Amino acid sequence: MTPARSLPAAGLFAGIGGLELGLRAAGHPCSLLCEIDDGARAVLRARFADTPLHDDIRTLRSLPRETRLVAAGFPCQDLSQAGQTRGISGARSGLVGEIFRLLRARPVPWVVLENVPFMLQLARGEALRVVLGQLEALGYSWAYRVVDARAFGLPQRRERVYIVASLEEDPRRVLFADEAPADPVERAPSGRSSRVRRPACGFYWTEGIRGLGWAVDCVPTLKGGSSVGVPSPPAIWMEDGAIVTPHLRDAERMQGFAPDWTLPAEQVVRSGHRWKLVGNAVSVPVATWLGGRLAAPAEPILVDAEPIADGARWPRAAWNVGAGRYANGLSVWPRREPAQSLASFLRDDPKPLSQRATAGFLERTARSSLEFPAGFLDAMRDHLLRMQSSTVADPRVA
Repeated sequence: MTPARSLPAAGLFAGIGGLELGLRAAGHPCSLLCEIDDGARAVLRARFADTPLHDDIRTLRSLPRETRLVAAGFPCQDLSQAGQTRGISGARSGLVGEIFRLLRARPVPWVVLENVPFMLQLARGEALRVVLGQLEALGYSWAYRVVDARAFGLPQRRERVYIVASLEEDPRRVLFADEAPADPVERAPSGRSSRVRRPACGFYWTEGIRGLGWAVDCVPTLKGGSSVGVPSPPAIWMEDGAIVTPHLRDAERMQGFAPDWTLPAEQVVRSGHRWKLVGNAVSVPVATWLGGRLAAPAEPILVDAEPIADGARWPRAAWNVGAGRYANGLSVWPRREPAQSLASFLRDDPKPLSQRATAGFLERTARSSLEFPAGFLDAMRDHLLRMQSSTVADPRVA
């Protein structure tokens, strides 16, 4: 049996270290961390105390000589639907070019990149086309796959694109070696039968016109918050009808971190900034799975493999291993780890959704043509009445 290998990794755009933490758990130590956010750097200094830490990738001259893997969740602000969708040329997401500058100066055998799945669609997939073209120009074979964090037992619906590239080996043996049954169809609770217990459901109270981000027995994708640093955690319609938002410590756990992982950030930034750090992070269990397959690759699973025509839409999984670009019909579920219900996952007391947030949400839904799950809007109205009553009883209640 071939022993698992260890690939010293340079973590670029490291954030709070989700990708690097998972890789380290799988046996790949960090040779370098690079992150420009002050709060995130405070977390990295505390959690990766023995790892060299650089601030600005634009001033990073070279990768450490021992590096065999570059790992980077490069900025997604210009690529996400929640952002301003400027594309790969945006001021922040365009920084991915710095990764290729470093790889040209010192090629390494393996590269792992992470970003939002909207990059497959934005400007007809131009962002992904640029990234993959750069890898090909440097001689890398690549494979990518959209993966949902729920596959690893986390109660958060979070799809992300993972790109694995190699100069020496077949990256399909990392990304395509695992496949579980496809995601079961989610149905909104009907509320028509008292014999069927409705699970807790997550949604975004900041929406209400075009969508909800509705999620059954989990929360929708945790976000980084507003551009001015205001946290916007998802809301949860609990089984008992309460409308709450999760505690930050539980949000950290929804990303696979230990509670209070981001607490060191409060040494240099406001506490609310921690929501942004958590929302922008890479889910640790997904990174651990990737690290395990980097250490011990296996035969790839190829489903309905067919060539990708020039100008065609990008599929959810694909590869180029020396013979052109091909689609792979794998699901977003490489595993199906046991999952707790959302209600039982929460450990810290959640906070009731504020009166202002609830009222604003209901006002938007009144102007919307969306169909809502049975009983949901009634629960929101009841919650608003309770919050208004609390405000009258105690004016300090927001």
